[in-house]
Amino acid sequence: MSHVNATTFTIVLILFLVVTGVGFAAARWRRADNMLHLDEWGLGGRSFGTFITWFLLGGDLYTAYTFIAVPALVFGSGAIGFFAVSYTIMVFPIAFIFLPRLWSVSRVHGYVTPADFIRGRYGSRGLALASALTGILALMPYIALQLVGIQAVLSVMGVGASSTNTFLKDLPLFVAFLVLAIFTYVSGLRAPALIAFIKDTLIYLFVIVAVFYIPTRLGGWSHIFGAAQAHFASISPATKKPIGAFVPPSTSIGPTQLDFASLALGSAVALFLYPHAITGTLAAKRRSAVKRNMAYLPMYSVLLALIALFGYMAIADKTTAAAVKKAGNPQLAVPYLFQHMFPSWFTGIAFAGIIIGALVPAAIMSIAAANLFTRNIFKEFFKQDASPRQQTRTSQWASLVVKIGALLFAIELPHAFSINLQLLGGIWILQLAPMLIGGLFTRWFHRWALLAGWLAGMAFGTIAAYKVATPAISHWAGSSDIEFGHSIYIGLSAVILNLVIAVVLTLVLKAVKAPEGADETLPHQYTADPDKAPAPVPAGVGLGTAPD
Repeated sequence: MSHVNATTFTIVLILFLVVTGVGFAAARWRRADNMLHLDEWGLGGRSFGTFITWFLLGGDLYTAYTFIAVPALVFGSGAIGFFAVSYTIMVFPIAFIFLPRLWSVSRVHGYVTPADFIRGRYGSRGLALASALTGILALMPYIALQLVGIQAVLSVMGVGASSTNTFLKDLPLFVAFLVLAIFTYVSGLRAPALIAFIKDTLIYLFVIVAVFYIPTRLGGWSHIFGAAQAHFASISPATKKPIGAFVPPSTSIGPTQLDFASLALGSAVALFLYPHAITGTLAAKRRSAVKRNMAYLPMYSVLLALIALFGYMAIADKTTAAAVKKAGNPQLAVPYLFQHMFPSWFTGIAFAGIIIGALVPAAIMSIAAANLFTRNIFKEFFKQDASPRQQTRTSQWASLVVKIGALLFAIELPHAFSINLQLLGGIWILQLAPMLIGGLFTRWFHRWALLAGWLAGMAFGTIAAYKVATPAISHWAGSSDIEFGHSIYIGLSAVILNLVIAVVLTLVLKAVKAPEGADETLPHQYTADPDKAPAPVPAGVGLGTAPD
């Protein structure tokens, strides 16, 4: 702590305490008669209008991945990092097609999780279990990414960075876990929904200031882009190839156009398959709020594009580039850049914004994972008569366990590019696309075929991701692999394999007249509106003991 800037640390601490207080106070915001119900604790009473949903989904989807991982990838590899901007432009038209349908059928049947829908649509406990386990697994590295983002900021501030004791060095992760765990347990989804207002205000403030102010310190945008282009054209001593690509040509060996396109497309499809994105959607009060937000949320893509440019700014600032090189951690590029460019008081505001920007999505993710465990594992297989109170208590405790799992991911997996934590989760969550997105439009797929396709996609994707290596990292070093002579996002390859198997086996199983599960949904329920639809079925009805 001897190298900590007192002004920066004080501002971060004050804003952190304010947010913590807001997190606890959120339990009384829009307070329900009975908070011990998953509709209240886990979905905020399903009562959020367009305005609150916009902040909730923005806080949900724009995470430490946005503020730390994307600029770090741009800093380390160049243009390939801008795939994140492309996919956030593509994702909302894709989500506009299927999310309103999921919201409507979930509202009619009282579904709390995507696995609830899969259980009701296909009449298959096994398929619902597979989707629940996939969702929980995929959220582990995503929550870990948030904790890595917090650790990066506190490390640059000097908190725990100089310690040789492993526990003290990782103390920022444990502190973040403790605070997040407590206010999530108490307030549920209301906490991140309320904190998202503070988060977005801070983020927009420091991003807009940085985009206008930092270039004036670095000789303008022409100098920034020129420095980045020269840097990426230089040869890496480790690989004997260019460090990266400012604008990758079609003949590049590393990040090719196909790699860029497959990363963007795969990530776009995956984003709203994540349980936390669906949780934020199901919390909306009206179907129209979901549709409006799919139109409004691309505004955040502009913000993401500006944030990605921080990676080029960090290259142009020699002091920042030297500090990152010395630390050997590209995740520190943005924190070091802000520390060098801004006065201490504004650095404190920016650092607090990044920390809060990691806490909000981490809270929603842990709630979503906990709801999956409670509804689709605990209730389905261990206590089918669990009361709403028992389900909520189980989710509260499960949310704590999820954070412990995320801590293990954050501590054990390599952080050379923390964006790989999110892309690893994307490989897994993409395997739900045939059963979830497909199920919203057709009942043609056979449940056993979907299960076989899911298993093949998960196995292929996990093994392929494990085998990706670099000169410095032996396993889990990336999310793209060489297929047919080109570098392609593993998640997209895996889901194509998944879909092919599901289609072929469905044809076979239908030919032999294999039994299909009962579908408890009706066509008109996929376009239902709360003003016209029948009253929601109490949570848990229709999710009982039908055979697999």
